[in-house]
Amino acid sequence: MIVDVHGHITHPELFKRYPMPPALADIEGMLDRKSEAGIGTTIVGSPVGFGTMSKRGHDNYAQSLDELASFHEWLAETVREYAPRLAAYAYTNPFGEEKLLEQTAQTVKDGGFVGLIVNTSVGGEYLDSPRADAFFAMAAELGKPVFLHPPAEPVGSDSIEDFRLVEQVGRFMDVTVGLATLVFSGRMERDPKLEIIAATAGGAIALLAGRMDQAFQPRHWAGGGPPGGAPGGGPPGAGAPSGGPPGGGPPGAGPPAGPPPMAQYTNKITEPPSTYLRRVYVDTANSNMHNHLANLELMGAEHLLFGTDSPPLATPLGDAIAMVEALPISAEQKQGILGGNARRLFGL
Repeated sequence: MIVDVHGHITHPELFKRYPMPPALADIEGMLDRKSEAGIGTTIVGSPVGFGTMSKRGHDNYAQSLDELASFHEWLAETVREYAPRLAAYAYTNPFGEEKLLEQTAQTVKDGGFVGLIVNTSVGGEYLDSPRADAFFAMAAELGKPVFLHPPAEPVGSDSIEDFRLVEQVGRFMDVTVGLATLVFSGRMERDPKLEIIAATAGGAIALLAGRMDQAFQPRHWAGGGPPGGAPGGGPPGAGAPSGGPPGGGPPGAGPPAGPPPMAQYTNKITEPPSTYLRRVYVDTANSNMHNHLANLELMGAEHLLFGTDSPPLATPLGDAIAMVEALPISAEQKQGILGGNARRLFGL
């Protein structure tokens, strides 16, 4: 049977507070439709906990410990009711304080959650921040995969007027940049057992692995400006103005120092970034074959996981399955993407 690693359901109370797609409340209907398509298990989670993805300006990170506890109690009970057709991720704020992370760890242990779900950025800050150190230490101790999902309002979303573009482009790119920062921060090198799953097929990360490897290399200018210029940045062959020093400046002044050197960065990783990207798992929740082929080339079939982001998306389930079946790989590898990889990763 197929395993869908990317689905969502919502606590009934939230439908009284916020506008929500009705599909998020129809758990029975969702599971029946997936069963008809051959999907035996859906792993669900909330990327906002007891919050909403559909309202601008809402602070999803201001939830109390009691609210989050109540949400996870409902989610664990729902999973038990519908098991084995349902499994779940536990949500937390990766920049949360000690009490929240302690509660999250206990929630995972008590509720039978198969992984953790967090946002790729929080309030404009990516997870390369030292503020996420305690979260990743907790994830390592639990030994659970971390599902990286874009936030309701990704970095830069306040400059996008059309919220549809926030949903379908901004969030996609937040996953891309979020993965890049995780790799360059050295977090994956420091914890080789860390298992990361990136939503929305990893964004565009597979298309940018080469550029990230270039960024890892020394800069093409060691310092200063382009070659061929006169001291101080004047045009080639230019001499000093009458009465002034070479390169210009007021009469009597010494020669200018020239342009400042280009910024230099010290790498926090010892291997090219693409080395660490090959360890990342990605779902297939993007209906674009080119995206999947790029992920296949970079990460290999063993790191692709079938996912639909449904609900809330009205993803045609048959089309999503057919796209995996159309990949130029062996039948065994296709079965891995459709379920075997997920069963191994989550211990299903």
